[in-house]
Amino acid sequence: MRIRIAFQAVLTALGLILLSPAAAHAHGDTVKVVMSGQREGHVTADLTWENDGDAIDEAVAATVNAVSADGARTAGPWRLVRDPAAAPAGWTTAESLPPGAWKVTVDVGFPALGHGELEVAVPVVDPAPATGTPGPRPAAPSPAPTPTPAQASASAQAPTGTSEASPESGKAGSGSAVWWTTAGVAVTAFAGAAVGILVRRRRARR
Repeated sequence: MRIRIAFQAVLTALGLILLSPAAAHAHGDTVKVVMSGQREGHVTADLTWENDGDAIDEAVAATVNAVSADGARTAGPWRLVRDPAAAPAGWTTAESLPPGAWKVTVDVGFPALGHGELEVAVPVVDPAPATGTPGPRPAAPSPAPTPTPAQASASAQAPTGTSEASPESGKAGSGSAVWWTTAGVAVTAFAGAAVGILVRRRRARR
C-alpha cells in the first residue's frame, strides 16, 4: 500500500515537472531541504531553491517517512503542507509522530528533486491538570458535647453569680431595718421606765 502511494506521488511529481519546466529553469533543478525538527510531533522543514535560496511559491510534491530508532515502528508516507506559523519557506506535516526517537526523511519530487533527513526526538507531554478542581475542604468544627441529664440538673440547681437587687427589694430591706430600730428604742425606753418605778417603790417602803 505504501509502495503504491509513493509510486503515485512520483508519477504526480513527474507530471508536474513536465507541465512547468520554466520554474525549474529559473531557479535551478534542485530543491534544498533543511529539516528543522518537530513541533508537537509535527515534522518541520524549510524548502528553498538550491541555486538562489528563494522560497518555493508553487505547489510542492513531497513525502515524509519516519522510522523509530529501534526500527520497530514506522510512520508515513505523509505529505508536506505549508506551515502557517513559519516563514514562507516553512513546511510541516498534518500528522504528528508519537513520542520517541525517530529518523525522518523527506523526498521532494516537484517542482524539482530534493532530499533531506534528520533524527528527531518527540518528548512525552504530560496532560494538563484539569481546571476548576476544588481543593481540600476545611475541616468542619466539631460539635459541642451535649450535657447529660445529670449535668443539666446540677447546672440548673447551682446558684447563680451575683445578681442585682431590684429597687423593691432594696426598699423592703431598708423599711425592715427602720422598723427593727424603732422597736428596739421603744423596748429600751419601756424597760428603763419599769426599772425606775421599781426603784421608787423600794425607796418608799423603807
